[in-house]
Amino acid sequence: MERSFAREVEKLKLGDGELFEGEGILAITKALLQSGVSYVGGYQGAPVSHLIDVMADARSILDDMGIHFEACPNEAAAAAMCAASINYPMRGAVVWKSTVGTNVASDALSNLASAGVKGGTLIILGEDYGEGASIIQERSHAFAMKSQMWLMDPRPHHPTMVRLTEQAFELSEASGTPVMMEFRIRACHVHGRFRTSDNKRPAISRNDLLSEPDFDYERICLPPSTYTQEQDKVKRRFPAAVDLVRDHKLNEIFAGASDDVGIVMQGGLYNSVIRALQQLGLADAFGRTDIPLYVLNVTYPLVPDEVAGFCAGKRAVLVVEEGQPAFLEDALHALLRKADLNTTLVGKDVLPMAGEYTAEVLLNGLVAFLEGAVPDGIELAPLGAEVARIARIKAEAAELLGAPMPKRPPGFCTGCPERPVFSAIKLLERDMGRIHVAADIGCHTFSTLAPFNIGNSVLGYGLGLASSTAVGPAFDKRVISIMGDGGFWHNGLTSGVTSAVFNKNDSILLIMNNGYTSATGQQYIPSTGKNFANEPTGQDIEHALRGVGVKWLKTITTYRVGEMKKALKEAMTTKLPGLKVIIAESECQLARQRRIKPLIRKQLAAGKRVVRTRFGVDENVCTGDHACIRLSGCPSLTVKPSSDPLRRDPVAHVDQSCVGCGLCGEVADAAVLCPSFYRAEIVQNPGLGDRLLAAVRRRVIGWLTPKSPNAAQAS
Repeated sequence: MERSFAREVEKLKLGDGELFEGEGILAITKALLQSGVSYVGGYQGAPVSHLIDVMADARSILDDMGIHFEACPNEAAAAAMCAASINYPMRGAVVWKSTVGTNVASDALSNLASAGVKGGTLIILGEDYGEGASIIQERSHAFAMKSQMWLMDPRPHHPTMVRLTEQAFELSEASGTPVMMEFRIRACHVHGRFRTSDNKRPAISRNDLLSEPDFDYERICLPPSTYTQEQDKVKRRFPAAVDLVRDHKLNEIFAGASDDVGIVMQGGLYNSVIRALQQLGLADAFGRTDIPLYVLNVTYPLVPDEVAGFCAGKRAVLVVEEGQPAFLEDALHALLRKADLNTTLVGKDVLPMAGEYTAEVLLNGLVAFLEGAVPDGIELAPLGAEVARIARIKAEAAELLGAPMPKRPPGFCTGCPERPVFSAIKLLERDMGRIHVAADIGCHTFSTLAPFNIGNSVLGYGLGLASSTAVGPAFDKRVISIMGDGGFWHNGLTSGVTSAVFNKNDSILLIMNNGYTSATGQQYIPSTGKNFANEPTGQDIEHALRGVGVKWLKTITTYRVGEMKKALKEAMTTKLPGLKVIIAESECQLARQRRIKPLIRKQLAAGKRVVRTRFGVDENVCTGDHACIRLSGCPSLTVKPSSDPLRRDPVAHVDQSCVGCGLCGEVADAAVLCPSFYRAEIVQNPGLGDRLLAAVRRRVIGWLTPKSPNAAQAS
């Protein structure tokens, strides 16, 4: 996995009144244990993927409490776990990345929201909105409203996050409705402290079993039950949720001196708003503010009288709501009109319609709002001066740089086993012309960037093959689809492979089998060979493919570029119809380095002989056309000035980050480039034989090296 929480999970055992210090994701986990959950599950995906990792490392704690933990194959399976709470008073939590994860889970979620729940049900969402996101830019708000599930957006503050996580279960049970709770990247990884409570053992668990099943047709999502369920949502559940949010004060109001204006915000944006106010001299680092704040830790449903109470008597209120559509702003407009309040609402007219609300963005929006509202007791001149000062600093920095900051898009890691596959495709295109490639979500999506620029579409996780079905028949040659092993097990096997075999599609599928769900931190999947408990699974991709009817199948080590190109060309040209699958197999290089580096350190410390492989470039042979760089794109393969004063062009160079994967040499061989690469073995803790061999080699090389005339005269 990306990191281990083996030591940190000991904090999950803290009892009543003890002080917890650590990351937000650990605080959320502790809150779940304090809430008496019976089960936890989910699918990995940043920024909340670490919740799965934490639970995996805390198996002994969960087992002791009888809590069931499930690493689910996809978000739909995770959402379906919540069925346990429909009939029984079992509290449970599931987690995934939103909004894409919610889209996958939508079928189960719609049924769950319709049936309602007896046990508190919490759906934790990694709200990956903004520049730190790895997904399409959408929000969860619309889904919560559509299915009538309550949406919480806690203020990034450890005691608040813990309190609201615990109260989310109360909200769920009081209203018989599942609750969605979103956490942004910063909330998951921010460090803080809070006073803990004792963990609660669930009333129903693997240690305290049920003896009789419960059957209630009213909870089955079929007519006529679905009609009464919809009525129940509106007549009972919604009012119950509003009452609990109000009575338990889940939303927070912070008073300020200038009570003729105010700010309403999503809870997750509180820290950024405070930081912007602090820069303007209108707040301090501890949250004391001159402007009243209404923090919506529950963004759906809103509490009408609470909204009206905050806005009453204020001339203008700023709504800080990230992203589009402006659900909160529109809802607040309607609530104020119904309450017959003339408070002016300002939102997307001073803040961006789309994009992350960073502290700088909020600072500019706040100044625009305050200059328009002219609140009592606040001098406007210093605010404009602060904005001008920041703009001046940025301009001076740009002038000092002399050029815009270069873009730093993500890319393949050094030694990534997926890069050689795209080198092979580039070489294939040199022979056959451009090929339509249906890309997929995963590390391999970086192929769409330079130097490869391979991948014409990305439609969803595990949907590379499915996305090629309509465009494939429109080309005069076969198209290639990409799928990672994570995407394969997520839903690619059913929506892609099974469908292609069933429909007799004549196309090519490349499966990148690196052994993990690598893009989110090397979480285990069926083809890893073991599960989170390190138990063998006996599952592999090849048997699954054979099982659904794939006939043309090859498994190739990814670093063998020439062999991969040959297999691709065969797949492109064979007269055999149907789906042709190539499994490109090599372990994720990051996972491999994390695995072998501790072993190497132990061997060196014990004085054992260790051999490392490195590659280099003979600059006397290098032609300087840099085709090797364009075909491999490895970060360790770069250029440097030639030591030959007669050569003006730089030569290729392998820097110290090389991990010895050998791709550079493989590409040079497969593409018939200059033979400038050499392979070297670095021996640490050498033995007597190694030393003697090195001495002989130096002597022979010395004999074979021509002497310059000046050196001969000197001797």
